[in-house]
Amino acid sequence: MIYAYIMMVFVVIFYAGNILTGKAINELPPFTIAFFRLVVAFMIMLPFGLRSGWAYRHKFLEYKKPFMMMTLTGITFFNTFIYGALQFTTSTNVSVLETVIPVATVVLSAILLKERLRNVQLAGVFVSLIGAVWVVLDGNIFSIANMDWNIGDGIMIGAIGSWAVYSILVKKYIHLFPQFGALFVMSGISIVVLLPIVIVEWAIAGVPMELTAPANITGLVYLGIFPSFIALVLYNRGVEALGASQASVFLNFLPIVTMIGAYLWLDETITIMKMAGALTVIFGVMLTTRKNNESAKTRFRKTAE
Repeated sequence: MIYAYIMMVFVVIFYAGNILTGKAINELPPFTIAFFRLVVAFMIMLPFGLRSGWAYRHKFLEYKKPFMMMTLTGITFFNTFIYGALQFTTSTNVSVLETVIPVATVVLSAILLKERLRNVQLAGVFVSLIGAVWVVLDGNIFSIANMDWNIGDGIMIGAIGSWAVYSILVKKYIHLFPQFGALFVMSGISIVVLLPIVIVEWAIAGVPMELTAPANITGLVYLGIFPSFIALVLYNRGVEALGASQASVFLNFLPIVTMIGAYLWLDETITIMKMAGALTVIFGVMLTTRKNNESAKTRFRKTAE
């Protein structure tokens, strides 16, 4: 099961990079960013997913409704919501709001999958959530009500709901499809869905001249390879091994990794309060992942076979 935890750590690192990069290139409109990151991902996945995607075409059609829901929630619109939010709000606010995802996933898992969490695990969800909020507020946890909430914070509600639904569906259906073939087809469908939206976006705001800037091209390539492809592969495997609720709790690490990235690349300081919050998050994740180790190992072993 340690391999599942390692995979989820890398997922968090890549998704923190998604936030930092999305903020860095937010001079581009959100649907444009989402569209071109998927174009890059589609090209990368072409040699990996084309054959298996075609071989399983009947399976995709048989489960077309849940497959389409997974595509729209996890691939098409989750990151589109994030890039849209970053147009209006800060990466700090985005990080705070993303910590709500495990809570939303736990609630949906209890309702839809009948997952039962022990009291210690529920406490872990709460502790890690408080710790993550503590990190981004630098210890001033009671000031959250005074934060400058705006339309971007509201857009993040869409991201929270999208990823929670995606996590539930992945747990229930992703084992039916080939890993690379599924991501390949999902990316292709998402490109088709986003293309007319991008055309409308350009018709209203104009074609972004900054699209060809080297920094923006580099950012889009990163987004297409790591968050769009590698992180999704690792996340899907993590959900299969750990369950939707436990895997999603690792997203509480996002504010911490984002904070470290800001320190390394944006010259921001890391305070004692933020370090205390980081330790709190880690403790909360440890509590939440204490769940039937043997069964989790069995699930992961079957997945790896």
